[in-house]
Amino acid sequence: MTAALEQGRDVVRLLNPGLEQVLAERYDDLVPGFSESLVEWAYGRHYARTGLDLKTRQLCTVAALTALGGQTGPQLKVNIAHALAAGASRGEIVEAVWQMAVYGGLPAAINGLNAAREVFAEAAQQD
Repeated sequence: MTAALEQGRDVVRLLNPGLEQVLAERYDDLVPGFSESLVEWAYGRHYARTGLDLKTRQLCTVAALTALGGQTGPQLKVNIAHALAAGASRGEIVEAVWQMAVYGGLPAAINGLNAAREVFAEAAQQD
């Protein structure tokens, strides 16, 4: 096991403990090793880096996915939940999404706000 995979698993345990298993069940039959590759590369080699704290990295991810537009909706929702788990407030998430109205356009920001509203509602039901 690589150090990056171990670091990625540490990050995933913090943000979304069941994520690697869900990815494995959904994609490993199509792309063997997909779940480990994603955890190692995205979480172990990017999210675990020094230079930005995890909350800031998650807010950057939310902003980027918002600017990319509607096709990223499922990933945006996952990363909004991850941003909450990393310590971002709802207000910080909303501001990161709203800032993307300048760069991704109002439709992208509206889609992002709708995604945030859904994730916030789901989180409230779990509380």
